[in-house]
Amino acid sequence: MSVNPTRARKDVPAHEKWNLNALFPDDAAWEQGFEDLKNQYTEIETYRGSLADAPENLRDCLNRMFELEKLGERLGYYAFLKMTEDQGDSASQSRQARFMQLESKVSASMSFMTPEIQEIPDSTMKEWLNRDDFTEYRIYLEKLLRFKPHVLSPAEEKLMAMQSESAQTASKTFSALLDVDMDFGTVKTPQGEKPLTNSTFGSFMQNPEREVRKEAYGKYYSHLDSHKNTLASLYTGSVNQDVYRSQARGYSSSLEYALFPDKVDPKVYHNLVETVNKNLPSLHAYYRLRKEKQGISDYSLIDTKVPLIADIKMEHSYDEAVAVIEKALQPLGDEYVSTLSKGLRGGSNGGWVDKYENKGKRSGAFSAGSFYGEPYILMNYKEDLLRDLFTLAHEGGHSMHSWYSSRNNPFPHYNYTIFEAEVASTFNEQLLFHHMMSSNDDPKLKAYLINKRIDDMIGTIFRQTMFAEFELRCHQMVENGEALTVQSLQDEYRKLLVNYFGEDVELPELSALEGLRIPHFYRAFYVYKYATGLSAAISLSQRVLNGGDTEREDYFKFLKSGGSRFPLESLAVAGVDMSSPEPIQNAMDLFDDLVKKLSAY
Repeated sequence: MSVNPTRARKDVPAHEKWNLNALFPDDAAWEQGFEDLKNQYTEIETYRGSLADAPENLRDCLNRMFELEKLGERLGYYAFLKMTEDQGDSASQSRQARFMQLESKVSASMSFMTPEIQEIPDSTMKEWLNRDDFTEYRIYLEKLLRFKPHVLSPAEEKLMAMQSESAQTASKTFSALLDVDMDFGTVKTPQGEKPLTNSTFGSFMQNPEREVRKEAYGKYYSHLDSHKNTLASLYTGSVNQDVYRSQARGYSSSLEYALFPDKVDPKVYHNLVETVNKNLPSLHAYYRLRKEKQGISDYSLIDTKVPLIADIKMEHSYDEAVAVIEKALQPLGDEYVSTLSKGLRGGSNGGWVDKYENKGKRSGAFSAGSFYGEPYILMNYKEDLLRDLFTLAHEGGHSMHSWYSSRNNPFPHYNYTIFEAEVASTFNEQLLFHHMMSSNDDPKLKAYLINKRIDDMIGTIFRQTMFAEFELRCHQMVENGEALTVQSLQDEYRKLLVNYFGEDVELPELSALEGLRIPHFYRAFYVYKYATGLSAAISLSQRVLNGGDTEREDYFKFLKSGGSRFPLESLAVAGVDMSSPEPIQNAMDLFDDLVKKLSAY
């Protein structure tokens, strides 16, 4: 079907929209829930100062806290999802703003709980955790108590909390500078002048016209160059904050501090970096292949993002896309496929998915799973883009992860971590790729699919690992007493560019400034999770495709774990050991094989 993206939200028929009734049947019901939370949240403060007095006090306080959080989650998801439907809708804007204000007050009212729980003697807490009436909260409390060695005195904790808002200054200023204040101008294209922005830069790097790419790259990085001292200062401030927090709380390094909540040993991070570095010759071979295929003698960084095979004109209506996904995911069994199919297709009153564009709707795609609501998916589906078929499968993986997690765990620990989230989504993409490769004979389509998979692996594993290596170097420099400067930051980043792109790719003069434009760097040691997630998904998908019922059930144990285990533990149950280099090496072997296959086309 052809969809007019400028149609108003009110003109979108119900069967194309998500059905939010599982959260609230309408806005009036949301308003009632909002009033309930506003009137009830202060009740939690009646427990202040009493949590260590008796197990019943702590249990009742936890009961009340999670009841409030259940209501708050429903309110928050409804407000957020309504906001994404039409970001210009004033009623949705108001609802979202009001909820954020109330959520802040609720969090403040509960702030006494963690310090009080941490002060309960270990022997007492061990006794309480063995009580039957603590079963639902045992995992939550055990995870909370892991932080006890790093909790400071009440006065020090208050100072740390008071500093938390100002600690966000570097990140907020970075976003304001790149997304709002910087004017990058326009770029000449065959279709006319187009605005160059922080968000459109990536699209220009995929433009088939080399002169367009050159102009966009030059203009973008010349603007970064004129602000490089500010950008370097902001990132240095962010790194200093990370080091300060880790040292103040008694961690051995900022890396250990960042990985501690997920109980990830730093050796997992180092395994990733070391294993990827050992396999860089395969990446260099791909760039040599690209240089040959594109026929560019002075092959440059600006040429590495252009698809070797243009997007295949292979149309799938939305329903046809769902049918392809159903076939691709058959190895996961009837329950998984039928549940996902029902959610994706919906009915006359809608389903999980908000399918197409409308005026004011948020761009891109996401899955938003909660405990009581359906695992909703926002799409802006286009039937002539094959990548949207993969996006739908990807988001469906997230949603089924949420579906299994919420149905197999109590609220306090149903929610899984970001470390685990990318596994379930990219797992589905692996199965879809396998299905399309095995069910199609068109050589051009196969080459396109292989090229897409290679580029996805570069973006998710190689590139994110290069980022992870840069973050590690910068933090180690500060921890070793070395200064971060414009020059030292560029020098470190250029070394990585040379190492990752190899001798066949020329680096533009200002290319080392890329290290100052990555927003994820303001959330330290986060990007490695993309690389480990895809690597785990590759190993698990191969295990399921080549195995039987046991391997499939192991994967479902992972999906059902929710937050009941730490990430490495839940993946181990599924059959992959992320503490070893093996899953990363397996992904590298696959990448090398794909490059060899592509060279034959």
